[in-house]
Formats: sequence, structure tokens, C-alpha cells
Amino acid sequence: MGSGQTVAVFGAYGHTGRFVVAELRDRGFVPVLSGRDTDKLRALAASCPGLDARPASVDDPASLDRALAGAAAVINCAGPFAETAAPVIEAALRAGIPYVDVAAEIEANLDTFTHFADRARAAGTVVVPAMAFFGGLGDLLVSAAMGDWTAADEAHVAYGLSSWHPTAGTRVAGAVSGQRRDGRRVRYSHGRLEYHEDALPTLKWPFPDPMGAREVIGEFTMADVVTVPSHLAIPEVRTYMTVEAAGDLAAPDTPTPTAVDERGRSAQTFLVDAVVRSGGAERRAVARGQDIYAVSAPLAVEAVHRVLTGQTRTVGVASAGAIFDASDYLRALSAHISLELCQ
Repeated sequence: MGSGQTVAVFGAYGHTGRFVVAELRDRGFVPVLSGRDTDKLRALAASCPGLDARPASVDDPASLDRALAGAAAVINCAGPFAETAAPVIEAALRAGIPYVDVAAEIEANLDTFTHFADRARAAGTVVVPAMAFFGGLGDLLVSAAMGDWTAADEAHVAYGLSSWHPTAGTRVAGAVSGQRRDGRRVRYSHGRLEYHEDALPTLKWPFPDPMGAREVIGEFTMADVVTVPSHLAIPEVRTYMTVEAAGDLAAPDTPTPTAVDERGRSAQTFLVDAVVRSGGAERRAVARGQDIYAVSAPLAVEAVHRVLTGQTRTVGVASAGAIFDASDYLRALSAHISLELCQ
């Protein structure tokens, strides 16, 4: 448990940030509420008596330093991460504390690996990007499926979402990513990221029962193409999305998530099917759960817990599967995710 340790949450009043704050409190940590919108921060603080609220801006390093003062770690939940990740990581390095974020933006995560790997390693601290549903969960599943394999020919991560009601933050992040790519699409093939303008294929993916075969958008590329290749020797990494969920995301009038239970989760369910292939052999890891935004909170908070209790394999910038024991990590989330390993 958190034993009363303080963890700063930047973007605490956002949709995912609120789940992270609740998860931290449930696990015995003391969240420090932070973010750029003072009014939203005050409103959240009013609903969380006893918690410290510290406004901060990414273009004001001193305010970030004040927000992180005395904290044991920081979780960045504020997108677009193309704008927030670097300044908050800089503040974490100045404070000498670990940094975790929930970024799903491919280029923002790549920037974190590119620009901070040497500095974080030299400082002996930990930076874990994409520690969320996209990027983190897929990386953990692929890593767990690999088992004792040291390399594979292909990794495929298929997302079976019942629906996708995107948050405002998801839409903004998607727009920023689209601008950075000049409207092009991205895939990971032949051991590198490739940008292209080809139309995305539609195909059938054989999800495990009871979902069964479903139409998916091929090369619906998510942050897994950054996290998985960062530590696993797999030259082809592909991700897929059920057609219905992709349609929800693309539609401009799809509403934001609506809470249906006391934890604030939506009715959305997910099945993530990760398959790795080497030669003629195939291994699989499957995760099931509810609400992709809500489940990002235990994913991120478990990372903080493990870093602060020394359950790590390395320092510097590292994805979930590189720094943690993937199978053990996933089993620790059994209250939120059901896991099946087929090796």
C-alpha cells in the first residue's frame, strides 16, 4: 500500500486524472492535485477535502517545482502530451522523483524515449511513459506472451472494444498527433516507424470466445508500436481496432463517457488479444475488463507502487514490459483485468 506517500497528479481534474486520484487514495497514497486550470482544480479540491491543490503551468517551471515539492512521484494525466510530457519530466528530474504518464500519443512517447533516456539513466531515476490502456497494457501483454522467447517475428495487438466514447482530451490529442503527421498514417514495420498515406485495410480478427471473429481496422496504430519495440526484438508490430469502436471515435457527435457504476466507469467493455509469432509457433495473452479510461488508473498507480518499493528491473526511460515483471504485474491487477496466458 501507499503508506501515506504523496504522489502529485498533473491533470488531476481530467477524466482519467480523477480515476487516478481515486485509485491513489484507495491504495493508501496521498494525491497532490495539480493542473493548468485553476477553477477546475479548485472544484476538484472542494470535492476531495484534505487534499492539497497546487496550480501549475507547463510554461512556468517554478510552478511545476512547487507542485512536485515533497512528492514521492508524479503521474502526468494532462494531454496533449506533446505539450506536457517534456516540461513535467524536466520537473521530475529536478525533484529527483519518478515520472509516470498515461500518454497514448505515438510521437509524444517517442519523444520521451529519444530525449530523456540518457538523462534519466544518468540521474538514476525512472520515467515510464504510456502506462495506460494504450501502450502500457499492450506492452505488458506482448511481454507476458513472449515468456522465455528473446525475439519474435511479429506481434499483433487487437483491441475488441464494445464502443468508444472518446473524452475531450482524446479528441484533442488525436488532433495534435494528426497535425504532427501532416495527416499521414503510421505503422511499425521492418523494425522502424513508417509514415504513409495508404488506406487502412479491414479484415476479420479471430478474437477468443465469446467475442469470436470480428471486423477490425488493420494498422489502426496505437502507442504499442513505441513501447513494444523499445525493449523487444520484434520487427513487425501491428495493432487493430474493432470497426464499431473506430467508427465511434471518428464520428464528431459521439458523446463523452457516461458513468454507470459507483466507481464512475462507463458501460464500455474491452478484450485485448495480443499474439506473438516466431517461426511456426504462436503465443497469446488476453485481457478483459471494463472502461479503457478507468483501467488506466490501476495500471499507472501500480507502476508508482512498484517503482517506490523497488520492484523494477532498470532505471531511465522504460516501458512497462521492460521495467516490470509483465505476468506478475498483470496478475496484480486481477480486480480490474482478467488475464489468460496461452504459451
